Amino acid sequence: MHDIRAIRENPAAFDQALGRRSLPSMSSQVLALDEARRAKILAAETAQAEQNKASKEVGAAKGRGDEAEFERLRALVAEKKAEIARLNDEAKADDAALRDLLMTIPNLPAADVPEGADEAGNVEIRRWGTPRSFDFPPVEHYQLTAVAAAADRGLDFEAAAKLSGARFMVLKGATARLHRALAQLMLDTHVDTHGLTETWTPVLVRPEMMYGTGQLPKFGEDSYETTNGWWLVPTAEVTLTNLVNDETVAEATLPRRHVAYTQCFRSEAGSAGRDTAGMLRQHQFEKVEMVSIVKAGDSPAEHERMTACAEAILQKLELPYRTIVLCTGDMGFGAIKTHDLEVWLPGQNTFREISSVSNCGDFQARRMNARFKPADGGKPEFLHTLNGSGLAVGRTLIAVLENGQQADGSVTLPAALHPYLGGKTTLTAEGTLA
Repeated sequence: MHDIRAIRENPAAFDQALGRRSLPSMSSQVLALDEARRAKILAAETAQAEQNKASKEVGAAKGRGDEAEFERLRALVAEKKAEIARLNDEAKADDAALRDLLMTIPNLPAADVPEGADEAGNVEIRRWGTPRSFDFPPVEHYQLTAVAAAADRGLDFEAAAKLSGARFMVLKGATARLHRALAQLMLDTHVDTHGLTETWTPVLVRPEMMYGTGQLPKFGEDSYETTNGWWLVPTAEVTLTNLVNDETVAEATLPRRHVAYTQCFRSEAGSAGRDTAGMLRQHQFEKVEMVSIVKAGDSPAEHERMTACAEAILQKLELPYRTIVLCTGDMGFGAIKTHDLEVWLPGQNTFREISSVSNCGDFQARRMNARFKPADGGKPEFLHTLNGSGLAVGRTLIAVLENGQQADGSVTLPAALHPYLGGKTTLTAEGTLA
């Protein structure tokens, strides 16, 4: 959420930043609500002072036997009491309207984010690895013999459709084990090498947690709500970030770096018709999520560190990728800056997103009322929060299958996975490990 004081002090800068996102100016609408709210608060305070004064004079009028003045003052007290209640109610309504409006306005991009209307404006920062040259036409993951043939195939789309419908997946046998091994490699690397704290969190949360990280109110249709009001998390960003919801933590406890491996649930309401083949875009999937909670001045460097953590997993798996910075028109709702990692998929002959690492500044912290107490005893300040995939496990499985595919339908597996697979190095055309 935005700092209303900053908007009051420099509305032109606020509108200019929104303009970089190709959004209309909103400062006048915000400030009109803010001014109406403040005017009613001031009027209520003035009426309260008048009520207090009249209340003190009532007794004096009664004591000197001035019945007319007594009745006038008593009526004035009742009138002011009703006026104060009305003004307070109106101020609360304006405050709620202002908060609701601010909740729907996206974060402002950092100054160094490139401008652009859509993904065409994204800027590549670097590449790692060289896409493999094939002596046969590479296919997509769902076309591989190892996962598309035999009765007990590794990726069973038909069983998933029978159980749940479109955009679900059943993994079997060696492919299921490979999926699990990828998650284990990610967790071990982030904990043992990168120093993140492994954290296990619920996948059902209260609505205020979804508000805290920005999934609500604007993107409710993209998530699933249960009949009793809980929400299924679209990512562990929701739970890990909200660990500091409504808290003031000591500066000495920062930075806080978490990693969690969870099921994630997304309705994909805005992606009808996109990536329907295979398991690239699913309603239920697994992801290893990183979240950092830091002081304001530390978030840019932390953003670079988290990006490097995600990149390290791709390098371990020997998967070619590129790192891009999203332009203003392609950034997510809560980010001030985002790096996307795109892995090479030879079956599609293109790079596809496998991780998104975002610095949210104090945007989420303001929504959550999450602060830290400076060690020097200064006034509490809002925290900065960051999140990133480290990585999306299903998409990583796709990349491993496609990049390691052989002409006979087998898949050569990255060396980093061998210890997690009992020393096995290959997913055979029959769907077993060898």
